[in-house]
Amino acid sequence: MFNILFTYGTLQYPDVQQAVFGRVTQMTPDILDGFIKEQIVLGDNSYPIIRQNPKTFVIGKRMQVTPEELVLIDRYETSAYRRIRVTLRSGLSAWVYCE
Repeated sequence: MFNILFTYGTLQYPDVQQAVFGRVTQMTPDILDGFIKEQIVLGDNSYPIIRQNPKTFVIGKRMQVTPEELVLIDRYETSAYRRIRVTLRSGLSAWVYCE
């Protein structure tokens, strides 16, 4: 069984996917309405993060991941992010990591 995950940052990079869950996925462009993309500082680095904003949207990509891969991605994203269910512009339900 697969879950749809909407990505907008580092999880779009094949080398990050390989390091986090051991494979490279196929991705499809999609849009998440009602969110804005910003930056969060963790340690010495800056990373993308999204938060709700009804007037904006985030361009990203969706991928299919297994429940086991979601657990690995939860660890990668750390407690700085929370995973929620959203509906993408395509009409598909997906998980996304946000503020």
